[in-house]
Amino acid sequence: MRLKAVIRYDGVHFSGYQVQPNKRTVQAEIEKVLFKMHKNKPVRITASGRTDQGVHAVGQVIHFDTDLSIPTASWKRALNTMLPDDIYVNYVEEVSDQFHARFDVKEKEYRYFLHHGSDKDIFRRNYEYHSNKRLDVENMNKAAEQFVGTHDFTAFCAANSNVKGDKIRTVTHTAFIEDGDKLIFSIKGTGFLYNMVRIIVGTLVEVGLHKRSAEEIGEILTSKDRSKAGKTMPPQGLYLWKVVYSEKDK
Repeated sequence: MRLKAVIRYDGVHFSGYQVQPNKRTVQAEIEKVLFKMHKNKPVRITASGRTDQGVHAVGQVIHFDTDLSIPTASWKRALNTMLPDDIYVNYVEEVSDQFHARFDVKEKEYRYFLHHGSDKDIFRRNYEYHSNKRLDVENMNKAAEQFVGTHDFTAFCAANSNVKGDKIRTVTHTAFIEDGDKLIFSIKGTGFLYNMVRIIVGTLVEVGLHKRSAEEIGEILTSKDRSKAGKTMPPQGLYLWKVVYSEKDK
């Protein structure tokens, strides 16, 4: 039986999602629990994608195969009882054996949380980026709109990335949502490159600080030159928010 689970995790104390030697990772913690549940039989989970050290998730999706005769409705409680406090299973459902958490993704949404123009909230330092200066949100939204569409995002991919194939990706939505001193950037697309969202936000913050114009975004995309874009934002403000699949993939 193949199960699909939607999970959330606090990335502060993880070295990212993917298993790494001698590191605490989300994948390792979940597989450790499944190992115990399956009486010391290894069970490998597959996720919609990796998240880096310090990055959080609200709607990460995984799948795994099991031969246990546990009712689907009981899996959520069974897993949450054994998982550490910084991982939580939102829900579990049975899917077809053809479902693949990574390859069947139709769209992903990431959100980046910022706090600007006021005193730093030290209790949120691991969950948002703080800017001492007020950001020009209208200008940032104007710049962000230029990312929508299918583009070569080489300039917005980490220079040390080992991405195979081209770096053409499709972004379907961008928007900054402002709530007082809090600012949330939402971006949706069919796929993202390594550090792509954090570099996009870093570039847009520079636009918001009037260090570059909104019109430069198109030029940076065309250049395919990483040095032309802004800095890579720190990981703590980034959240994998939602992963969407087609109905036929369930």
